[in-house]
Amino acid sequence: MALDPNYEDFQRLSLRFAGTLGASDPFGAARAAVDFGHRYNQKRDTLPQTDEDRAFHLVARATELIDYQLPFATDASAPQTIAEARKLLGEALELDPECHDARRMLSAAQAPTPNEYHRFLVEGAQEVLESCGRRRDAVTGSDELADVARTLAMRPYLRWLAAECASSLICGRYRLTLQEGEEALAVEPEDPTDVSLTLALTYAKLEDEEGLRTLCERADERRGPAWYALARAALAFKREDRDEARAHIARLLALYPNAGTTLARQDDLPDGVFARLAIDPGTEDELILATSEATVLLQEGCDSHERGTFGWWVANLPEVTQAQARELAADPSLGEGQK
Repeated sequence: MALDPNYEDFQRLSLRFAGTLGASDPFGAARAAVDFGHRYNQKRDTLPQTDEDRAFHLVARATELIDYQLPFATDASAPQTIAEARKLLGEALELDPECHDARRMLSAAQAPTPNEYHRFLVEGAQEVLESCGRRRDAVTGSDELADVARTLAMRPYLRWLAAECASSLICGRYRLTLQEGEEALAVEPEDPTDVSLTLALTYAKLEDEEGLRTLCERADERRGPAWYALARAALAFKREDRDEARAHIARLLALYPNAGTTLARQDDLPDGVFARLAIDPGTEDELILATSEATVLLQEGCDSHERGTFGWWVANLPEVTQAQARELAADPSLGEGQK
């Protein structure tokens, strides 16, 4: 799931490098491919690249700091991590003023409220579309490499739309969420940003069972089954079908390791700034991320327990509490940071 900036960085440079090779010597091309791998890992600066490529590489480095190191940084080290990431993003914009990933990531860090960030995304979307479209149209050729280059040219716009879609959900603009998600799917129907997962939560929020059913018919539920199960469970809970809701929660307990602890804790994580966090499918981390994004469902309608009615019900299901007890007995460290 998600888009890996390091892999995209590799793709961008490999395309640039491939453009310098002749097609008449297949053995020479094979040797060049080996040379590229070595130079990318050891001597990246010796590869042909543009300021646009260099800017994206800085974005990839900033993503590692913000999305994958900052959440685990200590109070003492966090300010330095933030400062370094902002410096990298600022340098990226100096190299390439149309580095929209850098501009979006800086706004995510600097916007005073979610609504301000959402407004920034909505107001800038057309400009990003036009900018990425110009870069896509500037790609010449009709071979597979040219097709990949055109796809990469549109990726910043796709990530912009995915961020806009997630932001609309957080800000309660559910109809707009659906519109933005469909726009992202129109750009790349294969859905590399997994906006379908955001849409699943949105349909549950709107109590639109038909919309969720239609989405599931066209989406690949093997990618992020936790989001779909939580959306279906929330809908069943709202119509007071507790048996169906429990069946969906039972599926999560069967699918994911340490699911009892995750469903009981319902930790709220910071969103990935570059894109949805890249995690391995079927892992504990996937369920943690899905549960965090499903906060809009789990915390809906706070009750006397100061927790959403659906979230409280999930956390206190006998099968969830029993699974949590078994998991904590096997690994007491799972209880660290318990809410």
